[in-house]
Amino acid sequence: MGVNAETPAYESPRTATVIYAPADSATEPAIEPTLAWMLTQLLPSPEIAVGQGTGRFGARWQVTPLLYSWGVNRKLSPWRFLVVEPLVRQSGSIELYLSPEYLVYGSSAADGLLGRAGVRSYFPLVEHGDYLSVSLGASEYWFADRPGTAVEAGAYTLFGTLGLQATYSPSRSPAEWIFTLRVRYF
Repeated sequence: MGVNAETPAYESPRTATVIYAPADSATEPAIEPTLAWMLTQLLPSPEIAVGQGTGRFGARWQVTPLLYSWGVNRKLSPWRFLVVEPLVRQSGSIELYLSPEYLVYGSSAADGLLGRAGVRSYFPLVEHGDYLSVSLGASEYWFADRPGTAVEAGAYTLFGTLGLQATYSPSRSPAEWIFTLRVRYF
């Protein structure tokens, strides 16, 4: 057992000895939805929608049912379902997403509901996307009893937990531009 051929996998709390894993192997992470993950998903990202000369406050959530990453170790599965580690997303990936949103709009609370489904790709720029990554995407949505299409671009930092997205929809004048401060943990 050489130090160069192996890396510490974890330290056993009972024996206080280091257990080594072969350096040429990779272990799939045990990622699954937990109560803490579900609670963080309830926290929305704030947004401002601009259209018809008026700005409106809003909130956006996101669920990622499917993601494929080309930036992970080749020995690991590139597929993720629901729970996506930031490194997997920001190191280069493409995802299908669902995004419920709420904009302060109209005369009733139901008028501001917006449902979005789309596809987005992430591209790492600095340190495999940990320090800086960008995204491009497109989506279909339903807002104010009408469908629409949108394109978006984003930039992310701090391991993908903080970002700014700009969404443009030429078919929807009440929300032609939407700027979202993305706060995401998984």
